[in-house]
Amino acid sequence: MDCDRVARVFNPCPHRLKTGATLGNGMIDLNRDNDLRADAILVLTLALMAVGLVMVASTSVSLDRSLLSAGLWRTPFGRQLVFAACGLVILFGAARVAPAVLASTVWRNRFAWGALAVAVLLLAAAYVPGFADPRRGSHRWLRIPGGGLDLALQPSELAKPAMVAALAALLAGASALPRSFLRGFLPAVAVIGICVGLVGKADFGTCAVIGAVGGMMLVAAGCRIPHLGLLALGGAAGMYRLITAEKYRMDRITAFLALDQDPQGKAYQPLQSLGTVASGGWFGRGLGSGLQKHGYLPESHTDFIFSVVCEETGVLGALFLIGLFCAILWLGFKTMMAAKSPFERLLATGLTALIACQAGLNMAVATVLTPTTGVSLPFISAGGSGLLTSCLAMGLLSAVARRGGATADDDVGSAVSVGGCRTLVVG
Repeated sequence: MDCDRVARVFNPCPHRLKTGATLGNGMIDLNRDNDLRADAILVLTLALMAVGLVMVASTSVSLDRSLLSAGLWRTPFGRQLVFAACGLVILFGAARVAPAVLASTVWRNRFAWGALAVAVLLLAAAYVPGFADPRRGSHRWLRIPGGGLDLALQPSELAKPAMVAALAALLAGASALPRSFLRGFLPAVAVIGICVGLVGKADFGTCAVIGAVGGMMLVAAGCRIPHLGLLALGGAAGMYRLITAEKYRMDRITAFLALDQDPQGKAYQPLQSLGTVASGGWFGRGLGSGLQKHGYLPESHTDFIFSVVCEETGVLGALFLIGLFCAILWLGFKTMMAAKSPFERLLATGLTALIACQAGLNMAVATVLTPTTGVSLPFISAGGSGLLTSCLAMGLLSAVARRGGATADDDVGSAVSVGGCRTLVVG
């Protein structure tokens, strides 16, 4: 009797072997699809970074200043180029090192809770005089000594992946833990609440993203519907309190609801963004040929860079960019379905939701589908903190994908050893 055999594990939805599968001495290589998925995530990330550099270069040029007129570090494009180089190191470093960390429960938990502790300390430090670098009256930044290089860190960007990792570690502790109010749901809400509370006062947009991603992870973990209902009510009350606490937030909502009431004041930014988007047509004015970035559209290289994408590349260019994000969303979903452990499944869910929610909110603001809020477009907007943490998130997602098992579409399980004989578990 041949020692190489196939053992079927019966379940309510049994799968069949994929046609053309090779058994016996030539066991099915289940790692091939995982490697392809992991590499595709890295390639899409590189594509988005390339698009981002092109668009930051385009928005950095003005009528009286060339691209690098003030030196490499003194221009938005020069700084973004340096940040992109650092991001590449983080992206491939995380993709390379993270699989070994993910394989160890002890080390991945230390990484998750350590990252959250650092993020919370940095968020708190942003309110401490001497450490904070309050720009435009908002405690979003930490000053970094750099010998006149004007370096600053936005700790809320680090808080996003740190919260995702901590929630994954907490909710993956035991299969019944997420359904327990005291041992699973309440501690998870506390983690989300700490991050939302520290970020929300200074940065409502990022606060909304963190809250939404945290809620999605609780749903994915299998928390009870009544518990999720309580969270939704509490979250809505908290968001209302944050909005009404600052007059400028109420002004943005008022302007959104009545754009024609104050076109030169409260509604100026959304109207300019809408005009920028509309002026691109199907094919755009051409890269570098946009007009609105020359003093008409505020924050054209950061929060409203998608408007410039629409103006210079048109509907087709915008659809191409949206397609790249949708491809990452799909690969993230496939990675989540094929994850090797509950921790990795929740980590993939959170990281994918993080990129998707932030990109969706930024595009919605640029096209005036929602009130204006300061959320950058991942990989595209100028800024070092956001780019580096997004690269870290995609590196971790790639690592989870490379370690994953077979998906339902693969219709096969994994090879195991039983009694010294190689066995393929199906279904």
